[in-house]
Amino acid sequence: MHLIDELAALRSPMPKPGSVTPADCYDDACEQTEQQRKDDALHLEAASDGLEMDPLLLALNDARAEKESADARIRRLLAYGREFHGTRPYRLEDLARAAGYTVSGVRTAYAEDEISDVAAEINRKPNRSV
Repeated sequence: MHLIDELAALRSPMPKPGSVTPADCYDDACEQTEQQRKDDALHLEAASDGLEMDPLLLALNDARAEKESADARIRRLLAYGREFHGTRPYRLEDLARAAGYTVSGVRTAYAEDEISDVAAEINRKPNRSV
């Protein structure tokens, strides 16, 4: 297997039997994953050629950017749950469990920047003074 194809396979793993619901959609899910791998390989090869960058390093950079984006999304969602949700914010314990954080981690996960971002996105102010 070619390096780019292997990287595409790692970036889009095949679903495991029993992981697709309903079960009769498993073959379709595998076909979709195969197509996603082909598309990803083309994109990865073009990007690595265009940037003259090693495809593995490019794939790692992409994964890091996805992780940073997901972390930022989690921080905004935590800010929403604590600062914008009705008259009673979500309990720290519930948010911590859902986000994979500790209770103290939820308390420190977001700051004014995330609160401002949420306020701008939903076009309203936090429910309590910050």
